[in-house]
Amino acid sequence: MSTSNPTSNSTGSPRQHTAGLLDIRNIIGGLLGIYGVILVLMGIFADPQEGKTGGVNANLWAGIALLVVSAIFIAWAKLRPVEVPEDAAASAEPGEAPAHMDAR
Repeated sequence: MSTSNPTSNSTGSPRQHTAGLLDIRNIIGGLLGIYGVILVLMGIFADPQEGKTGGVNANLWAGIALLVVSAIFIAWAKLRPVEVPEDAAASAEPGEAPAHMDAR
């Protein structure tokens, strides 16, 4: 029977929580992805108006660029997650300022 300490991982150091969906890189990546999809669809289905853009389908290319940047942001957040120490989340009581903030 294995007895594991829930507050430590296999290396013995305190367990770390990640910011997850609330990581700002995920939020920015998601918003850029939504705008990218909209622009790609507009570039494919709407009138490209290439006369105004010098012969380039600006909506399509801008949408593709936004999708690429969105993928980079989301991959960055997955590959290098922000770690929140266990004691930082547990030490703050509801309604109190976190310990690292000065009370004035």
